[in-house]
This record gives sequence, structure tokens and C-alpha cells, in this order.
Amino acid sequence: MPLYFNAAQMPMTKKAFNDAENLVSRQFRLSEGQFKKNKYDVKTLAYLNEQEIKDGTFAHLCKYTYEKADGFDESRKDGFDFYRICLQDNNILDAVERANPFIKLSPLMLYIAVHELIHVLRFSNGEIDFYADNDEKEKEEVIVHNLTRAALQPVKGYDLEIVLDCFSSNFKNFDIFN
Repeated sequence: MPLYFNAAQMPMTKKAFNDAENLVSRQFRLSEGQFKKNKYDVKTLAYLNEQEIKDGTFAHLCKYTYEKADGFDESRKDGFDFYRICLQDNNILDAVERANPFIKLSPLMLYIAVHELIHVLRFSNGEIDFYADNDEKEKEEVIVHNLTRAALQPVKGYDLEIVLDCFSSNFKNFDIFN
């Protein structure tokens, strides 16, 4: 039976993504309006479609392309890309439980949120091709990991430092899926 975030953990997850938006905006010197141009949402395991569930990862990034339909506003281009950050509650909660008392949910969620938002930003800006081959994706993970560490520096404390120490640039617990 999979584990799902409970009523106390859901607001913590939302706060992590709100804080992550601010940290990523600061790191990349983006205004709130500039950051909001990136179309994404966050779903937890209970709300994911079957293809959005991935064993062995904390988060799974999916890309959806919406094409122009008849009657669509002509001022828009042919459509837009939309990213879904698919949180794998069961894997996150299992990691927190196994690493208790060292790893806490709040700093781990903040790390995951910053990491995934940096991916969204880089894909949206065309810095990396979402459909890149596995070698390129592995290189991208190293880049995003380093950018995540840098973005988290302003809020680094003991609990977050432990999370950062657990993630070497060779650690892979995130996945990109198209």
C-alpha cells in the first residue's frame, strides 16, 4: 500500500514550493512576473495519472504540449508547453522514515522543490532539450544539482545541510519523462 502525504504534510509541501519559487527567482535574478511565465503545476501521488508514477524517484517531471485548437486566441502561438512536477510521496516519506532522525521532510521537500523548479526553468528557456538522450540528461542532473545547492545557500541550516550532504553530484533520485 503506497504512502501518501497526510493533512499535516500537504501544507509543508506547498510551503516548500512557495519558498523554492522565491529562492530560484533570487538565484536567477527573475522578477515574480518572469518566473510565473513558466507553466507548471505540482501533483502529489494521490492525484497522478498512471504514466506519472515512477518507482525509485522523489519527483518525476512530465512535459505536456498543448496545441492550438480551433477558436483558440489568434494572438497566441501554436500552443504552449506545460510541465507537471509529479511528487512520489511514497518514496519521499520512505526516505524520511529510513533516515530518521537525520533527514526531515521540510528540508528534503525544499531541496526537491528547488531542484525541480530549476529543471522547469531550464527546459522552458531552452537551455536543455527535454528530449535529450540519457547522457545529456545525466549531465543536466549534475548541473541542476549544483544550481540547487547554490540557490539554497541563503537558507542553509543544519537540517538542510544534512540533506545537501546526502546528495552528491552522482546521486540520482529525480527523473525526467516526456
